[in-house]
Parts: sequence; structure tokens; C-alpha cells
Amino acid sequence: MLKILVCVSGGGTNLQAVIDAAAKGTVTNTQIVGVISNNQNAYALERAKQAGIPAFCVSPKAYADREEFNRAFLEKTEELQPDLIVLAGFLVVIPKEMIRKYANRIINIHPSLIPSFCGTGFYGLKVHEAALERGVKVTGATVHFVDEGTDTGPIILQKPVMVNEDDTPESLQKRVMEQAEWVILPEAIDRIANGKIRIENGKVIQKTE
Repeated sequence: MLKILVCVSGGGTNLQAVIDAAAKGTVTNTQIVGVISNNQNAYALERAKQAGIPAFCVSPKAYADREEFNRAFLEKTEELQPDLIVLAGFLVVIPKEMIRKYANRIINIHPSLIPSFCGTGFYGLKVHEAALERGVKVTGATVHFVDEGTDTGPIILQKPVMVNEDDTPESLQKRVMEQAEWVILPEAIDRIANGKIRIENGKVIQKTE
């Protein structure tokens, strides 16, 4: 049984997608052992409670400096003993010590087809604003392992989404979530939980049936 910790800063729609997929049986061999948010008002914490999942707020505002916050965040993570950490809209820089400790055991969902519209400053609506400004016809979402760079880790899954002529950043964000993020994040977790993914030479190797 793969024990996962989900980290999220906002509404938690990707968290809900994972909870729902586990309930339907499309994510198997998996248990969500906890949800951590840096935002005490994040609706994701309420979603976790409603699903009977332990929910915690670890906010940088509660600590004297970033180093103290990083230590508290790592301590809470270690307390939950996850096999896999899932960043589902978590707008906090993961401490390098944590990335090293959980090497190849942290994944992130990003709302574009990496390497497009990713890296520092590209998050939330900003990604979709940039995609529309550039005039791309196809965007999508990516699940990748987390390394010490920003959105630079090995790619696990990607799913394209067509851009409509009349799209706004908000309408595009909604469609990317519904058609891509909520599909590939649960799928990636299920594959990892069932031993269908490994990393070789910095690339993800998918085990086929």
C-alpha cells in the first residue's frame, strides 16, 4: 500500500480528483495519510476532513523565518511517513533537504506541457495567461518528479488540451483541470503505487502490461 501525503495551497480540486479516483477504484493500492496546506483557509483542508483524512496547516507566517518553517514542514512530513509526496497546487518552495531526502518520491502537477510555460513565476492563472498571449493552439498538463530545479524533474505523464479561439485564462484553466490535471494526476499515482514506473538516467520508464 503506497502511503501518500498531498500538499496543497488552495481549493484542492486535484486532491478531490485523487480522493474520487481512489473511491472509484481507478487509483489502487494507495492510502492518503495526510494533507498539508500552507494556508489555514485553504478549502483543501475541508475536503480532507470530509474524506476522513488527517489535515494540517503548516504556514510560514507562524514561524520566525523560512529555515524554521522548513524544519517544521519536514518534521510534519516525517511524522506522516509517506512513501510519496504529491504537490497538488502547492505554492511553496520545497526545501532542498526534503527533495534530497525524498528523491524520486515527490511528484508535481503543472498546468502546461512542460517545457512550455513553466519555471519560476509560472503558476495558476499566470500559466494560462501566458499561453493565450503566445497564441498556442494546444496546451495541457504535466505530472513530473520534483528535483532541485523548478519544473525540471523527469516527466511522468502529459495530456494535451485544445485552446479555443474565445478562451479566457479562466475558461482555459477550467478545461485544463477537467480534461488533463484531474485525469493524469490520479493515473500517475496509480502507476507509481503499482510499480509501473521507474527512473533510469533521469528519465521515467513506463512498464507496459
